[in-house]
Amino acid sequence: RGLADDKDFAPEDAIQLAAWNPYDQNTVAEFFDPAWMFGVSDGFDIVIGNPPYIQLQNNGGELAKLYEPCDYKTFAKTGDIYCLFYERGWQLLKPKGHLCYITSNKWMRAGYGEKTRGFFAKNTNPQLLIDFAGVKIFESATVDTNILLFSKEDNEHKTLCAVTNKQNKDGVKNLSVFVQQQGVECDFTGSTPWVILSPIEQSIKQKIEAVGTPLKDWDINIYRGVLTGYNDAFIIDTEKREAILANCQTEEERKRTAELIRPILRGRDIRRYGYKWAELWIINIHNGIKGKLPRIKIEDYPAIKAHLDLYWDKISKRTDKGDTPYNLRNCAYMEDFMRPKIIWKRIGSILRFSYDTTGNLGLDSTCFATGQHMAYLCCILNSLMGHYMFKDSPKTGTGDLLVSVQAIEPILIPMNKDMECLFENLLEEVLEHRSEETEKEINRLAFKLYDLSPAEINYITDFVTQSQQSQ
Repeated sequence: RGLADDKDFAPEDAIQLAAWNPYDQNTVAEFFDPAWMFGVSDGFDIVIGNPPYIQLQNNGGELAKLYEPCDYKTFAKTGDIYCLFYERGWQLLKPKGHLCYITSNKWMRAGYGEKTRGFFAKNTNPQLLIDFAGVKIFESATVDTNILLFSKEDNEHKTLCAVTNKQNKDGVKNLSVFVQQQGVECDFTGSTPWVILSPIEQSIKQKIEAVGTPLKDWDINIYRGVLTGYNDAFIIDTEKREAILANCQTEEERKRTAELIRPILRGRDIRRYGYKWAELWIINIHNGIKGKLPRIKIEDYPAIKAHLDLYWDKISKRTDKGDTPYNLRNCAYMEDFMRPKIIWKRIGSILRFSYDTTGNLGLDSTCFATGQHMAYLCCILNSLMGHYMFKDSPKTGTGDLLVSVQAIEPILIPMNKDMECLFENLLEEVLEHRSEETEKEINRLAFKLYDLSPAEINYITDFVTQSQQSQ
């Protein structure tokens, strides 16, 4: 009754506060009021927790719609609610107070964590970060976790960091000792991915950044392969190709039909430097390129139409189609497949980059790059140095690398015209008669581009070798 009469509280709040029993440990409060519950009005000294992990876009984006108007600086529609818990915990701290959470470690590198990383760098002093990487802390949870300790004060840019892995997983049994022995000091300055690096890794990173140019700034174009919407109809083997050609009524029809059926490479066909074609073809009934190339009309290809009509129920209902069910979806870069290119598997456990000058198309399980310097770039990407630079690329839930357009664009490679001819010659050699000596020379020259020390070269070699052995 007294609370209800107190004009400092809204009627609904007064009812909640009056009903709350601070001595009943088995009841969950539906509200949180630091002053009423704890007598704290100027913020907490310490906030500790293990927030829930719930994607904001689940259930039709229900949580995203709920929290978007709340002006959280860490909010991202594709993000997770634990990011908001970090900011709410920071709000509840007094100046120089400390927060310590164990959460998913996705915020460290994922796109949705960009605002969270920026918030930490600008508004907190991150003092301790332990990334448990692939070591499971909670038996019932599949998510990889980390512990972050920060204080509510200016960033001193001296974060003590440690990373556990399969080799040192027993370190979690005594974390204080593990951090003392394995800890390194890192400087996290902004919203870019937070990666914990040892001193030698930091030295390598600095050298890469000093001489490298992101691939997105090279005179090249990077694309994803062709999406048919229904491979069973549009991807055929040589026997089916011959049957379609035999069904052509005139020599002229046979000739134009043969030109339309093009060799196709899948991700699994890609090898280092070269490829192993599975004798598969794509019926390239493209949708045209505005202002350049007219749409292919199925009426001009009766034999192909007869083949595709066998799959009409499927191709007519697919979402990825062109102006007609017979046409492939729009692909403005179709002509680029004819140019010299590097092609690679988009998702896989092992990195392989193939050099192609024969005009093969690539299925959507591949990506490819065209433009200048293709032979040079193919050598660098296939080298030990190239493989090392992908170590922090995004991964699938099973640990496979996602070598998408977005993943490869930031890779830093030096522009070095003086050494380009050397790599072009070595690529010719490795394609003609692949030898261990040629590949060693490619690795040696790639390391030289970055001016690495013998210790750094050994570190990268061991790292890549161990990574490949574990895959």
